[in-house]
Amino acid sequence: MRIQPTLVITSPLLSMRAPSRRFLANSWARQAHQRGEGSLAHAAATAGCGNTVLGDTVVATCLDRVVGGRQLFERQLAAPLPRDPELVLVTDLDGTLLGGPTADRRRFYHWLAEQRQRVLHVFCTGRDLGSIARVLQEDEPIGLAAPHLVIGDVGCTVACGSSLLPLPLAVDPIEARWAGLQERLLPLLQGQPGLTSQPIHSDRRLAYYVDVERFDHSLVPQLEAYGVDCLLSDNRYLDLLPAGVNKGSTLLTLLEWLELDHAKVVTAGDTLNDLAMFETGLNGVMVGNAEAALLAHLPRLPSVYLAAGEGCAGIAEGLRHFGFDHRWD
Repeated sequence: MRIQPTLVITSPLLSMRAPSRRFLANSWARQAHQRGEGSLAHAAATAGCGNTVLGDTVVATCLDRVVGGRQLFERQLAAPLPRDPELVLVTDLDGTLLGGPTADRRRFYHWLAEQRQRVLHVFCTGRDLGSIARVLQEDEPIGLAAPHLVIGDVGCTVACGSSLLPLPLAVDPIEARWAGLQERLLPLLQGQPGLTSQPIHSDRRLAYYVDVERFDHSLVPQLEAYGVDCLLSDNRYLDLLPAGVNKGSTLLTLLEWLELDHAKVVTAGDTLNDLAMFETGLNGVMVGNAEAALLAHLPRLPSVYLAAGEGCAGIAEGLRHFGFDHRWD
């Protein structure tokens, strides 16, 4: 069996973490092949690299003119990001950014719009892209605007906020993890009591409404043996995700691509599918209406603040707590 060629990147990109190096190499290779430009050696050369071919491996020594990870990522966006944001705000939607009284939401959305060049806003949600588009349309009258970036499908999709088009640099590795899993999982799930498929449009996860009293919980380890993580949230949603992929892992990868300071990041959420985001160690806000199952984890999450306010009011309270009151107030 012929081994696929691999592009190996050396100095100065060795300072990048393994996922970034791997994604960057794969991206160069994919772009070269899409342009019909032949070998991976050519991909390395057009990226500004000297290269040596050793069998099926191209060893590329990248020069200073190599496109940086952030530049490569931003080329896939339909709209620019803030160059040096003072705050990176990462919000869940339902119960969090969409939570609380309308007056609080309107005020918070107005603030986000005013701060668009200073605050990089990321949706981090279980919704798929079609559902996110509907929310943006429905809540536009009270001021909700598209974010800069979207993490959707509980971490399985990354998209441009303005176009809602998926970003291949972030999505392709997740797609590769999911390959073949759906076909193996569906026979186990078919006809199971307490499960009803959610009407989502995603190729990288399975999503169900679950009746926790009727569902056979012994099925979970059988499913996870195939290489997925089973995530129950809000006592009514069950997601099957590629193992190791979640809101937290995808957010950390995104921050790495964009070379953003973790100290500038504040996350916010209210259900168990936000737990992985809070487990990153980034500053986080559990809004006052958080579900009890999530609150139970609070004692082991020292970087997470429990707000009294619900929804948008809780997010604003958390921003004050983490020292961004000058920006909010």
